[in-house]
Amino acid sequence: MGHAFRRSSGRAWRLRQRSMTLWPSWVEQLNHPESPLQLETPLIQLAGSADEALRMQQLADARPDSGLQFITNERLEQADPPWPQAGHGAMLSKRDGRIDPLQLLRALRRSLVEHNIELRGTEVVELLRQSSSDQSKWRLLTADGGIDDFDVVVICSALGSTKLLQSLGHQRPMDAVLGQVLELQLNKPARPWSGWPAVLTCGGINLIPHGQDRLWIGATLEPGVNADPAATETMKRLNELAPAWLNDARVIGQWRGLRARPRERPAPLLEELEPGLLLASGHYRNGVLLTPATAEWVGQHVDQQSITNR
Repeated sequence: MGHAFRRSSGRAWRLRQRSMTLWPSWVEQLNHPESPLQLETPLIQLAGSADEALRMQQLADARPDSGLQFITNERLEQADPPWPQAGHGAMLSKRDGRIDPLQLLRALRRSLVEHNIELRGTEVVELLRQSSSDQSKWRLLTADGGIDDFDVVVICSALGSTKLLQSLGHQRPMDAVLGQVLELQLNKPARPWSGWPAVLTCGGINLIPHGQDRLWIGATLEPGVNADPAATETMKRLNELAPAWLNDARVIGQWRGLRARPRERPAPLLEELEPGLLLASGHYRNGVLLTPATAEWVGQHVDQQSITNR
């Protein structure tokens, strides 16, 4: 949701806008037959109340060139299977949508290999500041006993960032928020996904059709690290707005993961903490969306460090 965002100023807005500008070129450069990428649009956000519908209408009216359009309840498409109905209309965002995150990871790994970047599958357990007389500024100790020295370190390890920074005197606490996804098998509709967008959101819950008769449904709503079965069931029922076909769908897969939400600081954390020490973490629910803008920010600061160290 880069365009369907209520703010129109501030850092969060600028990061979203920059990422949405960069994403098409990223997809073009990373697209590969072994990991095909595409931006799938549009996104439709259902209004949950009359007040929310009014805010959506005002947002669409204020940004006529951003691809936003408010749709009254009477004009909503007759989709198959039918959408959840809160009865207050929806906002169409023609330029928002989704990208397959697993294919994105595969594409990024391939690009790293092509650029001769060494990938190591081991945990960094400690980050040490070197004395001013040492040639390199930072020493990394890894779980396999490795010791490596670097001029520039970028920390982007989500919840693991806090521990690495504490020993250096930088306090950046983050809270875990659980995200869950269910894969559902539907009784095959007559016209599979006719009239459906790439992403349909209802009360903060995302519904993403894939294949002929399957659906991903997910949200990042639960604080802490342990899943609550009752919350999972509530999500599947869309807070009691689920149509009959969704209630009848069979769960065939389930995934969960932890999002890092900064405590008392806005997400994400993009900071140069010391010369040669960059923090790019705590993206909360916008890690994929903000990937291009975050990478650009890191690249600019790494380039500046390279110039300084010459």
